[in-house]
Amino acid sequence: MEQNLHSPQRRLIELRIEHADLDSLIDHGAADPAIDDLALRRLKKRRLALRDEIARLEDQLDPPEPA
Repeated sequence: MEQNLHSPQRRLIELRIEHADLDSLIDHGAADPAIDDLALRRLKKRRLALRDEIARLEDQLDPPEPA
């Protein structure tokens, strides 16, 4: 059971949820003039890092077929 808590599939789900949360935060932050530009840039940078990690994990779980 402990294995399931740390499986790559579970990590992928967690990363996708965090990415979606950041999407929402960034959308609301961009519409709010009180949000600091630096904070918004940091959120966007974190979202990009998550996207890269998601892509890396997806490749590990389902490697592309050779041509």
